[in-house]
Parts: sequence; structure tokens; C-alpha cells
Amino acid sequence: MASGTRTWRAATEAALYGPNGFYLRPEGPAGHFRTSVHASPRYAGAVAELLCRVDDALGRPAELAFTDVGAGRGELLTGVLAAVPAGTAARLRPYAVERAARPPGLDPRITWLSDVPDGVEGLLFANEWLDNVPVDVAEADADGTARQVLVQEDGEELLGEPVSGADADWLARWWPLDGAPPGSRAEIGRPRDAAWARAVGSLRAGLAVAVDYAHRRDTRPPFGTLAGFREGREVRPVPDGSCDITAHVALDACAGPGAALLTQRVALRALGVDGTRPPLSLASSDPAGYVRALGAAGEAAELTAPAGLGGFGWLVQPVGDACADLLRTGGDHPAAEG
Repeated sequence: MASGTRTWRAATEAALYGPNGFYLRPEGPAGHFRTSVHASPRYAGAVAELLCRVDDALGRPAELAFTDVGAGRGELLTGVLAAVPAGTAARLRPYAVERAARPPGLDPRITWLSDVPDGVEGLLFANEWLDNVPVDVAEADADGTARQVLVQEDGEELLGEPVSGADADWLARWWPLDGAPPGSRAEIGRPRDAAWARAVGSLRAGLAVAVDYAHRRDTRPPFGTLAGFREGREVRPVPDGSCDITAHVALDACAGPGAALLTQRVALRALGVDGTRPPLSLASSDPAGYVRALGAAGEAAELTAPAGLGGFGWLVQPVGDACADLLRTGGDHPAAEG
């Protein structure tokens, strides 16, 4: 292995979370890209609605947990706290799980943690977290053998040894490369499966939801999805700490028993986020109300647009029987078993 050359998983870990890592900068993710959380307060409102449904399904426990995994600088938690009813807020224990330091001025009710709290009841929500759990990259060589992709700090790549062991087993089940055309690539999602299983396992009862860029076994992109982002623009992925390094998530591989996969469009509509424009007659009877309703419809339309944020995948994983039917809609379907 050439000097300074590492696997993509090791290089990404250092670039994102090492000293001076991209995700530990003071500006946080919001300084570089816009998620659903930043697009509209209606997103936090929808998550608050889901939290209330979990609360009802659990019989309104004395302490209700809301765990935000990959919390950024607490933007979603702040929005949810503002949206939940007072009675729910009084019993709510909000947890932010994030590797960066607690930001100044954050609501003191929020407990800031570096790992998920164990043994709680409620809703665990991970918005665009799994795509930043570092993974290794494999590429088919001239003979169709899946090999580890190695990378230098300047982003230059070379092929390493054939993928073996548990990683090879994961590829065979979820993203087969052996015999694929030369240059075909895959991201080995095994660390994400383990990270999600750990997150789900922290719940004693309730619902766990992961929201992310996603793909399924029958629609895996032939050349992978590894990408870099900086200041709102896609850039070449270079693991030097100068940019975000991300890859879409094989959510079907993460899914446990009883999980469902659906799109954000379907999920948010089930939670009351509707992009329907208000009737024009409202403009005459209540002009100010019409403008407000029109703005809300525009925000809802952005959150649910099939070619945009609405195309994100939602992995909905119940823990225990009480929440098994939450977000079960006509537009969802069981997670693939592979």
C-alpha cells in the first residue's frame, strides 16, 4: 500500500470526525447544505406529529424520549420542542446524539450525548445520519473480481486486495459485484447496518426512523454514489477534511424484522403535510390567510417533491407491538429480505 493510502472507510472517518474534521466545524452541516430540517418548519411539525402518535401508542408514558441521531446543531430538536403540545412537552426527554460539541445557547432541556441513550421509550429519528457513517468502497477489476478501493489524501485512488470475509458476504447478499463489468462499484454498507441496529436496540419500546438518500437491491447504481459536498455544491470527494463525504444508503440492508420502507412523500402526507394550493376564493375573503396558506403549500410541495426531498427513503422500524402499525399506509411496503 502506498504511503498515505487508506481504505475509504478509514479516510472518511478521519476527514469527517478526526481533528479539524468537516463535521466538527463550528458552522455545522447547515453551513454547507440544506436538509429537510432547514427547508421548512413543517418538517419538524411532521416529526412532532409522529412523536405524538408514538406517545399515544405507548399509552402516554411518564417519560417520553425523543432521540435525534446526527443532530447537527439541534435544529430539528428545537423545532420539535416548539411544535409539541404542552402536555407532551412536560413529559418529553429530548436527546441530541452528535459527535460535535454542544452548541452555545441550545435549549437547556436537550441532553447532548455522543451515543444513543439506552433503555428509553419513544421515537428515535435519524435524519441524514446513515449516509455519513463511513463505508468502504469496492470496484470490479478487469477480471470481474471485487477489490477494495484505496484512496490517498488528495483523492487519488488505486485498487487493493480482493474483498473478503464479512464484507464479501455483504456484497454477495446486497450488492453483488463479482462478474460485473470492470469499473462497477459498490459501497459496502455493513458498518451502517451495525450502526442502525445499535440505534434501534437503544429503544425499550417505540419507533425508530431513518431518513436518507437511499436505493434498493434491484436498483443499485452501477458505479456507486460516493460524492463530496462543500458550500452547497457537489465536489470531488477528497478525504482531507475540506468537504463532506457521503454515499447513499442501502436502507433495505439496514432494515430489521417488521420494518417498512417508504418515500418521504408518502410518509409526510400520512403525517398531514399537504402541498395542495389553497382555493383562490380565499384570496378574496382572507388575503393574508391566503398568502400564509400559499407559502405553507409551497414549503410542503418542496418537502414532498418526488424528484427532490420527497424521494428520500424512510426506514420505519417498530420496537415492540405498540407502534407496529404507525405510518402503515397504502404507499408503503415491507423491507426487502435480500
